[in-house]
Amino acid sequence: MGVSSADDRVGGAGGSGVFRRHVLYIPGYDPFPPRRYRELYRKEGAAQAAISGYALAIQPRSGETYGWRVTSLMEAPAEAEIEILMWSDLVKSSMERGVLGTYWLLLRAIWVFGVSGALLHLLRLRKGPMIAALYPAVLLVAQALVALVAGWLVLWLVAWLVPGAWLRWPLALAVGYAVLEGFRRMDRRLFVYYLMHDYAFTGVEHGAYPAALLKRLAVFRGRVRAALDSGVDEVLVVGHSSGVHLAVTVLADLIRDGVPTGPALGFLSLGQAVPMASFLPAARKLRGDLEYLSQRGELTWIDVSAPGDGCSFALCDPVAVSGVATPGKRWPLVISAAFSQTLSPERWQELRRRFFRLHFQYLCAFDRPGDYDYFRITAGPVTLADRFRGRKPSASRIEAVFSPYRDVA
Repeated sequence: MGVSSADDRVGGAGGSGVFRRHVLYIPGYDPFPPRRYRELYRKEGAAQAAISGYALAIQPRSGETYGWRVTSLMEAPAEAEIEILMWSDLVKSSMERGVLGTYWLLLRAIWVFGVSGALLHLLRLRKGPMIAALYPAVLLVAQALVALVAGWLVLWLVAWLVPGAWLRWPLALAVGYAVLEGFRRMDRRLFVYYLMHDYAFTGVEHGAYPAALLKRLAVFRGRVRAALDSGVDEVLVVGHSSGVHLAVTVLADLIRDGVPTGPALGFLSLGQAVPMASFLPAARKLRGDLEYLSQRGELTWIDVSAPGDGCSFALCDPVAVSGVATPGKRWPLVISAAFSQTLSPERWQELRRRFFRLHFQYLCAFDRPGDYDYFRITAGPVTLADRFRGRKPSASRIEAVFSPYRDVA
């Protein structure tokens, strides 16, 4: 499949000679402040510029939303406004459940994914991300067993020292809870609670968007529309991880409302985990949005993943595997970032077991870059459509239907 779109453009707005782009980045399930993305872009962009031999500079950006400005000199001069569409406040709110609340979420998530049949179909599709999904469940159970053993030891010790002491039961419960709380406080290193809340955020609603998130997506849609009206050459929406399916809904609803002619509209999806939501019974809106967006000529949609990223459904066409591909399907163009080829053997060996770091590699520098270069795409003078024009999809992509639910809203 080649790349085409309704409006492909290279060159500066109004003949100025400087290509102008507005990038709107939708993060995944991330409770951290947006400045981490600016620092990541600054550090990794400088590294990629040094490797690839182009100029890239970052300046502060004024405005009501968080972001930064980028100027570059690659094939030609270019400017980019990069804006972060944040929902970290919703993420933080969903994570404020404590120990007992998290175990309740675990039970609910097991029920939703298990009883719906989604878990079995997800395991058949890709085992890597499902190992990542099962990791928090296994660790939470293991932590509970450690807490039970600690509580039992306290019961035995107090009964041996002070036979008949009534305090042994409250003391055992307190020690067991303290062990669980200790594990929770260590979660910056273990990511158990973080991942559990991530999967439960989608699972507890059976794949439907929570009301608060739907309101935020409407705000995001307004920001994309404002960018389209700003006179730039290209508006590029970037979704990462679970931010991909949020971007799908934002863009589908935007195009349904009608988009202005002028700027090229691009969608870059990175490390997607769409099936985690689209395979659930109540994800009818998401499936409908996938079906709709995949047929539209108003945008160019490039989906990038890599088999080395164990946290994404690598090279799985999110539309096809969700069972909503139609004869009119155009998108996405599924390509591989091929970490084992675009990273040197030394760098690959250094990163290959750092699973969570690899999930962010799409936003980072490659020391043997191929045709995927995040900084050329977001800050260079060529539209997404033109950059990948004529590019063939990955031969190893998965397009078979795996979802147990295929009805759409």
